[in-house]
Amino acid sequence: MRSLSDEVCNRLAEEITSGKLKGGEKLPSEQEMMTAMGVSRTVIREAVAALRARGLVVTRQGAGAFVNPDPSRQPYVIDPDGLGSLTGVIEVLELRMAVEAEAAAIASERATLRQIKDIRAAHEELNRVIERGDRGIREDLAFHRAIAVATHNNRFVEFLEYLGRLIIPRQSIRSFEGEPEEMRRYLQRIESEHDAILQAIEARSPKKARDAMRKHLLNSRERYRQLASANETR
Repeated sequence: MRSLSDEVCNRLAEEITSGKLKGGEKLPSEQEMMTAMGVSRTVIREAVAALRARGLVVTRQGAGAFVNPDPSRQPYVIDPDGLGSLTGVIEVLELRMAVEAEAAAIASERATLRQIKDIRAAHEELNRVIERGDRGIREDLAFHRAIAVATHNNRFVEFLEYLGRLIIPRQSIRSFEGEPEEMRRYLQRIESEHDAILQAIEARSPKKARDAMRKHLLNSRERYRQLASANETR
């Protein structure tokens, strides 16, 4: 299922590849795009980040976003359509292990008190929406993004923005249809794992933070491996 940011990204990509938006031309302002497309500022920013990752747009500090005048220079790209399969989800979880385990360790060393409060606030908000019976996709991503911000290295933030909400597997893999209690238990395990990550960061322990994040993502990978194995035997 495509998100609003995917739809906006594809719409802008079509305008760029068709020549409606020409190389070097500045994109409309965030406010103009919000009004024209009826979406939030967050959606616009996610779409522009995705276009930048695809090499279609470049951003200039203080000037805005522009159509890449040399689109032949393409960066590394992950096909978002591939993230909807179990194999794709497992591959991305392994990639996230390599990146986010170290991000958690760095955040434990560099996070300001304000940023630690932000990580805790994201954790508590996820807990609240789970209690209401929500899947907590946006809130889960917010927790991981808050940790990336706390590294004081914007490349970690860009990595998560590039992958977008599809880094949360339950966004693309509907694995709990008709099983609300199983979903609730799964989300409660995520709560517990997030709490361990938070406590390690608060304790300023890089090793514990790295291990807690790795364990969290390993557990997710194991669940989707089991799903893939079950599908193969049907």
